[in-house]
Amino acid sequence: MTATGGGSGGACATVGEEADGASYDVSGGAFAQVSAVADAVLYEGYLLYPYRRSSAKNRVRWQFGVLLPRDWVEADGPVTPGIAGSADSWYQQTECLVRVRRPGAVLRVRVRYLQMQHKQVQALGADGRHRPVESLRTDDGTTCLTFDEAVPREVAVEWPLADLLRGECSAGAGAPAGEETEPLPGRAGRVVRRREEVRARTAVVAERVAEDVYRLRVRTENTGCAPEVRAARGDALRSALLAAHTLVGGAGVEFVSLIDPPDGLADQVRGCRNEFTFPVLGGAAQDTGPIGPVVLSAPIILPDRPQVAPESPGDLHDAAEIDEILTLRTMLLTDEEKAEARATDPRAAQILDRVDSMPPEVFARLHGAIRSLNPATAGAPSERPSWWQQDADDGLSPATDTVPVDGVPVGGGSRVRLRPRGRGADAQDMFLDGRTAQVAAVFHDVDGSVHLAVTVDDDPAAELHGWYGRFHYFRPDELEPLDRADPPGPAGPSHPPRPQSPRPQRPADRPVEGRFDGRP
Repeated sequence: MTATGGGSGGACATVGEEADGASYDVSGGAFAQVSAVADAVLYEGYLLYPYRRSSAKNRVRWQFGVLLPRDWVEADGPVTPGIAGSADSWYQQTECLVRVRRPGAVLRVRVRYLQMQHKQVQALGADGRHRPVESLRTDDGTTCLTFDEAVPREVAVEWPLADLLRGECSAGAGAPAGEETEPLPGRAGRVVRRREEVRARTAVVAERVAEDVYRLRVRTENTGCAPEVRAARGDALRSALLAAHTLVGGAGVEFVSLIDPPDGLADQVRGCRNEFTFPVLGGAAQDTGPIGPVVLSAPIILPDRPQVAPESPGDLHDAAEIDEILTLRTMLLTDEEKAEARATDPRAAQILDRVDSMPPEVFARLHGAIRSLNPATAGAPSERPSWWQQDADDGLSPATDTVPVDGVPVGGGSRVRLRPRGRGADAQDMFLDGRTAQVAAVFHDVDGSVHLAVTVDDDPAAELHGWYGRFHYFRPDELEPLDRADPPGPAGPSHPPRPQSPRPQRPADRPVEGRFDGRP
């Protein structure tokens, strides 16, 4: 389908569809450098381990970047904007800074998402009529299951920067309804795949904020209406954009990091408003500067220049999980469970084929990797031991130690306000800035620095995190004490908190966790 875009320049928007189940090739210059990560975002949560229709969690799918009809989303009131893409919304908004390098600059935007497709298995009756069934076994032993699949869509729009500066330009970003019928072997029946229309629009506009620097806004909206505003979420998903994300590139332009902006552009970066998505630089892993050729705006928080770990042999639809664990679990599925997974979805069958035929040397690489080694440096012995255990050393007591913050002793039980200082490595600081929290413990690092472990007040799992010893970590200068009169009290659970790694950047040598490499 081709549509003509609005605005003064006019743009071509092409909606693409896979015919053979292969992943999209996000081709074209810098876009190719983020194709693997973009595909991982597209299929994140598409089908979760154990990849079977009967699994309860596969009945509640598609949790990131879901753009539903506005009337369905706002049936109980307007949505609260935020960069968290795990919240259902009717729009996504990306704002980023672009630096122009030569006249005649052109901006290219690609909006990518999945369109739900219902696969209905129908058995052929003795009367020659087809009737819907949940499963059907053909004469050749193949089992077919009724299931919700998804079709990838991509909309490409392009405008000269000069047009975007004159006003908003827009193009359709939806996908048509459709139906295909596939006969099953031996005249056992057929499979009917149906898709409902997805209505959407993408609008792009730019404004100058500094010399040769412009703020670009890309906003994609679901413009459709729900047949029933109180319908179940599963029904509303049929007219939704699933796993929606945006790629932004161009000719004669470079993009500015919002995580680690260059000198002189911090104020302009703070003026960017990203809602239900967050843009990061794409490009080569070795390029660690604050400027990049392309931006990936994803509903999943990523670092600048995210990479798929080279050890990962293929997508498991759980990029935040550990490849080795998911592969081991898949290996342990019974023959009956594997048969159900294969009948559930072709992508599940691909995972099983890859795991069953994985060479030992490929599996061994999933166990861990060392990216680089740093020489050890000799130094003066620390006054404190390099490890701690509650009540094991008279000099350390994380649950009762205090540290002065603005002249106030802060320790276990103290209430504080979080003021994280951006270090160019942790986009989640944006979530926590200004939140109130309770201190659980004071930790002393081997280098003599101090970090305070906290649980966030409005985190519904705060009590559970405290029980497990899973905390957020902040330096004293990143906290504002709220209890200026009362001394610190007990830190939540009766048993002492367990030691955890502090929040600063991870070292270069770390295990391969999921498909994303985690490079800073």
